[in-house]
Amino acid sequence: MSKVVLVTGGTGLIGKAIATVIKEENPVDERWVFVGSKDADLTDIAATREMFLKHRPTHVVHLAAMVGGLFHNMSNNLDFLRKNLLINDNILLLSHELHVKKVVSCLSTCIFPDKTTYPIDETMIHNGPPHDSNFGYSHAKRMIDVLNRAYNQKYGDMFTSVVPCNVFGPHDNFVPGVSHVIPGMIHRLHELMFVKDPDQPQESKVFSVYGTGKPLRQFIYSLDLAKLFIWMLRHYESVDPIILSVDESAEVSIAQLAESLAKAFDFKGQLEFDTTKADGQYKKTASNVKLRQHLPDFRFTDFDAAIKDTVQW
Repeated sequence: MSKVVLVTGGTGLIGKAIATVIKEENPVDERWVFVGSKDADLTDIAATREMFLKHRPTHVVHLAAMVGGLFHNMSNNLDFLRKNLLINDNILLLSHELHVKKVVSCLSTCIFPDKTTYPIDETMIHNGPPHDSNFGYSHAKRMIDVLNRAYNQKYGDMFTSVVPCNVFGPHDNFVPGVSHVIPGMIHRLHELMFVKDPDQPQESKVFSVYGTGKPLRQFIYSLDLAKLFIWMLRHYESVDPIILSVDESAEVSIAQLAESLAKAFDFKGQLEFDTTKADGQYKKTASNVKLRQHLPDFRFTDFDAAIKDTVQW
């Protein structure tokens, strides 16, 4: 076995997708170990060290984080800041101590400056404060990039990071109140169609979409993202972050997302927009020019097909 790849946050959305792709690939020279929050409390340095000593990874994919959607983040910035700072510091310190050859950590497009020009690219991460709604999480994530550069400058460590756009797919968190936009909408539409008043004719049901429906988002299917993470781990040799996003032309509005979900569910009722609910940022368009320089021919799964797969799951 030449590589032992430790995946933190391995039981979450992206971790499960990587596991699915690796199972299909069945690489002979890599052993992949997926760990979740039950395996170790990564905010605790001793527990994290024990886990590293147990598995002795040569490579790390660092996905673990305390995460949540817009409404969860707004009320909890201190916890998001402190817990994520601790997790990231522990993972990178132990990766350094145990001579891990490469760490690929996961950032998020929400870390970019709130006031910025679009499309956003990798050079803009630190150009101004992030959106105020989730500043705790955003600053903690930005610090991964700072730590990566510092470890590289002092020791030459190959610690790098990726910035995915909004991820969705099987094994997402569908819990109301803490979920992101796609799983949150899937959960609510499922409830409306099959749980609330199941005898009421569907045609007379109304699905309420939070906000105006106008904000634009780039969504990446978790299995596509998994393939890109695996490529990064094997082939990308730079400390500089790289945005892993669908093309700018693939941006969809929340209204288009709602229509795609209605189609996937075969929902026959009406869509309405609850404009008393917050929209969040209007857009966060990210440029994938750097990714396309490395992988010009990578094909992303069609959005409606990926939504249908996720709903079926």
